Amino acid sequence: MIYVALLRGINVGGNNLIKMSALREAFEALGHTNVKTYIASGNVVFDADLKRTKAALTSAIEAALSKAFAYESKIVVISAKDLALVVAEAPKGFGKEPAKYRYDVIFVKPPLTTKAAMSQVETTPGVDDVAAGKHALYFRRLITKATKSKLAKIVGKPVYRDLTIRNWNTTTKLLALASAATADAL
Repeated sequence: MIYVALLRGINVGGNNLIKMSALREAFEALGHTNVKTYIASGNVVFDADLKRTKAALTSAIEAALSKAFAYESKIVVISAKDLALVVAEAPKGFGKEPAKYRYDVIFVKPPLTTKAAMSQVETTPGVDDVAAGKHALYFRRLITKATKSKLAKIVGKPVYRDLTIRNWNTTTKLLALASAATADAL
């Protein structure tokens, strides 16, 4: 089964610096195969044994990364199938006007639900739009008024511990990598 791990808080502002080659090695040491990383913000596509639940898989990876890199690892693990659903569930037109809007996908770490996360997300009328899917929230910000956006306020809320944000381009690229890995595994 192909999964994508979305790591929180690495290689940001000079904190929790992890080389992607070391990250790949850490996943391989856990027995995962076909491990690929995408950009230095902590995105890992990998093949995992189906015998583990997603929760057990997440816990094992977090523990191993915390030990290997001496930081408190928090990750969201999503299957390739569910990532395809995240992209398919995006609101109509999401990602289609990159000159006008910034598009972000806010992934939710279970047991938090998108409904519960949505209640914590503030928006500025006329600047921000947010919608919920099954596994993620979709946040759109008007570029010309980006300084008035409330997306940055979510970082200061307790709910942020169970979220990780990727821009739309990264999300769709990860889906392409996961889809290619799934095709290779067949």
